[in-house]
Amino acid sequence: MAAAPRSFSAAEVRSRCAEGACLVRCRRRLYDLSGFVRLHPGGEQLLRRRAGTDVSRALDGPPHRHSANARRWLEQYYVGEMESGDEVAVTQHPPRRDLVDWQKPLLWQVGYLGEKYDEWVHQPVDRPIRLFHSDILEYLSKTAWYVVFIVWAPVVLYLSWVSYTSLAQGNTRLFSSFTTEYSIPVHKYYFPFIFLLGMFLWSLLEYLIHRFVFHMKPPASNYYLITLHFLLHGQHHKSPFDSSRLVFPPVPASLVMGFFYGILKLMLPEVLGLSVFVGGLCGYVIYDMMHYYLHYGSPKKGTYLYGLKAYHVKHHFEHQKSGFGISTRFWDHPFRTLIPEETFEKED
Repeated sequence: MAAAPRSFSAAEVRSRCAEGACLVRCRRRLYDLSGFVRLHPGGEQLLRRRAGTDVSRALDGPPHRHSANARRWLEQYYVGEMESGDEVAVTQHPPRRDLVDWQKPLLWQVGYLGEKYDEWVHQPVDRPIRLFHSDILEYLSKTAWYVVFIVWAPVVLYLSWVSYTSLAQGNTRLFSSFTTEYSIPVHKYYFPFIFLLGMFLWSLLEYLIHRFVFHMKPPASNYYLITLHFLLHGQHHKSPFDSSRLVFPPVPASLVMGFFYGILKLMLPEVLGLSVFVGGLCGYVIYDMMHYYLHYGSPKKGTYLYGLKAYHVKHHFEHQKSGFGISTRFWDHPFRTLIPEETFEKED
């Protein structure tokens, strides 16, 4: 039998909030959001203003309506019940049984969820995920945000220098493999525009991969595709605030980048292909840094990044089948996957 939840007096709640804790209540149920307050999508100050108050009406708005996933998310922080007068009348809430054993690596469990996987993986939790039994593989599957910048920024700078100096030699011509008479010389001063073209193409590739690969719905009967989906992206949707799994580890990233560089090398003259590639690589670094910031940053209200953070949070908690743009919403417009503006209600 589950233990009775602890009871809290109003005076105790006020005292703990005065000491810096962020306790909120939904009718009689009390939640401790102290560990989550900095990550709150609406901003830390908005949540702290509600410390010690009843948020039951705020769940449905104003300032905005919370999704069913947000309500489930709140239950993770349940700590007890508020006292009613001199008596403590509490409601028994048996612990919710999960479909997986969180004490064991998840990667080899999720494939057995079958038709329940898609719903389960889109019900986010605030807890770290372990994927592998092997400590070495587990270590390699995690990456701190700054590792991406440390590893790839020097590569971007070096390849940019190589591309520019190679173009400066004046030997690069477009269409030279088909005809020498009508081939087009590529001047070194074209490099910035080629670089920007690579960044633009990356933004499209980012959208397509996110939508059609990361958000594929694996067949319920295919254990291996479910496992692959969870490894690629499902783990991030299940635990969106696991800071060690918000950016792409350098080792698998190198393999993917090598693949795309090989395609560019086949399609374009070597130096031209390298110039496009390094622009795309820079776009990737910006994308990964942006993605981490949208989860852990606190942009100022009213700024572009504030709106982009709210947009990405909607994708995680309510609109998993739309809002695929991360560093930009641009491609959501032509592909008609934009999250409706009416879901973003103005805050007071």
